[in-house]
Amino acid sequence: MNSEQIKNSLNISPAIRVGVLGFGGLGQAAAKVVAGKREMILVAAADQKGYAYAAEGLNTEKSVATYQSQGSVGYLEPIGTLTNQSIQDLIEIAEVDGYFLALPNLPNDFIPNVAKEFIKSGWRGVLVDAIKRTTAVEQLLAMKEELEAAGITYMTGCGATPGLLTAAAALAAQSYAEIHQVEITFGVGIANWEAYRATVREDIGHMPGYTVEAARAMTDAEIEALLDKTNGVLTLTNMEHADDVMLEVAGIVGRDRVTVGGVVDTRNPKKPLSTNVKVTGRTFEGKISTHTFTLGDETSMAANVCGPAFGYLKAGRQLHQRGIYGIFTAAEIMPQFVR
Repeated sequence: MNSEQIKNSLNISPAIRVGVLGFGGLGQAAAKVVAGKREMILVAAADQKGYAYAAEGLNTEKSVATYQSQGSVGYLEPIGTLTNQSIQDLIEIAEVDGYFLALPNLPNDFIPNVAKEFIKSGWRGVLVDAIKRTTAVEQLLAMKEELEAAGITYMTGCGATPGLLTAAAALAAQSYAEIHQVEITFGVGIANWEAYRATVREDIGHMPGYTVEAARAMTDAEIEALLDKTNGVLTLTNMEHADDVMLEVAGIVGRDRVTVGGVVDTRNPKKPLSTNVKVTGRTFEGKISTHTFTLGDETSMAANVCGPAFGYLKAGRQLHQRGIYGIFTAAEIMPQFVR
């Protein structure tokens, strides 16, 4: 028997064919996560300058090495293609069940515009993002009917926060008759900010005196100068973070009762503080209590973003196979563990 017949005889579903859009630090980490899964196979990757596609699966080590040495997976021989419209070109030729959008949402409508490209192309499948900003998620939520009509199941806000911690808050809320407060605090440690340029730029956009547009326009030298002033540490408070709208849409708590903040150390892989979510509420007996869910300090930002993202991709794939299309958030759907 061939491999497909063996899978069928064991009642094992074919591996989900996934693509990663964006191949910076987060995209490369996503590729490495998929490489360790038997339920998924990475068949496509794209960056600003090109894409690589192989129906039998990409070699993760070669893909990462090519990007790091030459600046694009488009140089990956013999399956890479250099193009200035990598996403559009990849959508047209690749057979992919679901894409993880490991893309910077700079400007604030960038990922919603990518979603429109998928709708326009006629592609049908699952899209997952780890988007952060409330206004960006609101733009995507407004596209619900368009996504439904296109046969796309879109999972938004499915990283760490929003994502894993939002889902934990939704679960913790079940103990209470009324939610008083949801507080999310994160700590991120990265050894070299240049490996996560887009993520750091987005974080700077949350700082007082900065905007998304201003952060996007900053040169690497200007970011280096800012980090020199702060000793590499970014302290973020009362962020515009999509956990608020996601928990509100799910009917759990009003966005005015959700706060998000944290500390990013761009020069040290050790987390500056533990990442956690605290949910405070009143039980039906009238007791006030707080549930706290804390992530292990040893889990990296990449692990806490990419793991949930692919768990949500698997959940989205199950919805899509049942003919359920549209847009869903991490507060509405539970991720499925990917083996």
